[in-house]
Amino acid sequence: MYQSDLVQLQPTDEHNQKLEANVHPPAWVNPVPSQPYHLVIIGAGTAGLVTAAGAAGLGARVALVERELMGGDCLNVGCVPSKGLIRAARVAATVRDAEPFGVKLAGDIRFDFAKAMRRMRELRAQISPNDSAERFSELGVDVFFGQAAFADNSTVSVNRSDGAVSQLQYKKAVIASGARASAPDIDGLQSVDYLTNENLFSLTELPPRLAVVGTGPVGVEMAQSFARFGSEVVLFDRGDQVLPREDPDAGAILAKQLQRDGIRLMLGSQEMKFSPADNDCIRVSVKQAGETVHTLVDQLLIAVGRAPNTEALNLESVGVKYDQNGIQVSDHLQTTNPRIYAAGDVCSKFKFTHAADFQARIVIQNSLFSIGPFGKKKASQLIIPWATYTAPEIAHVGLNEKEATQQGIPIDTYTQRLADVDRAILEGQDEGFVKVHTKRGSDLILGATIVAENAGDLICELTLAMQAGVGLSKIAATIHPYPTQADAIRKLGDQYNRTKLTPASKRILDLLRRINVGK
Repeated sequence: MYQSDLVQLQPTDEHNQKLEANVHPPAWVNPVPSQPYHLVIIGAGTAGLVTAAGAAGLGARVALVERELMGGDCLNVGCVPSKGLIRAARVAATVRDAEPFGVKLAGDIRFDFAKAMRRMRELRAQISPNDSAERFSELGVDVFFGQAAFADNSTVSVNRSDGAVSQLQYKKAVIASGARASAPDIDGLQSVDYLTNENLFSLTELPPRLAVVGTGPVGVEMAQSFARFGSEVVLFDRGDQVLPREDPDAGAILAKQLQRDGIRLMLGSQEMKFSPADNDCIRVSVKQAGETVHTLVDQLLIAVGRAPNTEALNLESVGVKYDQNGIQVSDHLQTTNPRIYAAGDVCSKFKFTHAADFQARIVIQNSLFSIGPFGKKKASQLIIPWATYTAPEIAHVGLNEKEATQQGIPIDTYTQRLADVDRAILEGQDEGFVKVHTKRGSDLILGATIVAENAGDLICELTLAMQAGVGLSKIAATIHPYPTQADAIRKLGDQYNRTKLTPASKRILDLLRRINVGK
């Protein structure tokens, strides 16, 4: 993929022009490499950027190659634009649901979708200097734009669309080329126009009717947002739970909220088929309970499927093994070629920006500052939380009940409902919970799920506890401000402590009381 095939930044307004000027400057001239690089990094998404900045800051000679837009999916077509859109949708819902709080609005509430999208583009452009070619050049990184490919075991070729070729000699290389949306094999899909996360954020008009296929994070986040903007949204999935990787109790709460937001849930949809309909509409046909159901929509969002960006890298020439799931790496993030490492979505099952960030830190250590087995870090030692930014949010870290059972790990489970947390009640956000799993008979935390309006923030306390080996008893002894929703986590510590009140311990406490105050 060359410069002419870039992810298109539409519309061509001042904000997208600013973004492009930062992350793929049209007039950029690739530098002339003068000596071998300690690291040549392919891909300037999160994994590549963190590797490049960290290695250069520690004195390494670094080259960074990007064929599309620096910042990768996260900045351009993922985390940043989606969260900008989600924030606008939350405001719309807050206004819609304001009456119980004593706020009365006269007349119809109208949402300006084009203005919300313009705000998103403005803020994305505002953030983009952090990932810009100019910034990384100032950090001492040689930035190259073009298609990278391994020429041999010490050379990466960079081919530009204008025919210019750069030959980069390397001591070590890092593949951080990421992943992209891929279209699943669904009957008729190629006969209709459809959206993915790569072009969804180019919309300037709200689709009156939107079909979303997939109830993973992208599907549910965007389905809820567009419903709150005013679209009639139908959400399809062949499974029977939204967010199938999450705790079923969490999925059930979210499903109810999606329906309250006006979304038509079509779970258990089988034999899906797409076909063009009159007036540029799309017909979605599925079987449910043995009957065929037809739905007409104006736009279709496919929110299932990711494919690693491994094509055109000529990985075979350097003995790097890969498959449809991505590049094969060891626990040290080393590929089957010991001089080449990989990080981020191209090799990881955890396709999150923060996971790519910390994998990049491992790559810096292992590729540049370890000697043999000494000083090497392992990816398996990372404790990786994640969050889905619906309302309520759903956040998770470590094991869930299903995984613990599959792995034969005995656990105890403690649950605190937000319906019994004062701050959640006062804010009208009491439909949720904090659930923590500990090692059986211990307060050692093995995993947690939180369903709350700000679950992505709350999960950090439990992630830190797991990282530091802090158990529920110490959390119980930590003062939390009152009233906060985080107090739900402290209450779980109290739950654990109450399990320690055995008959024997109660007799000892009763004896101490008698000694001090008598009968």
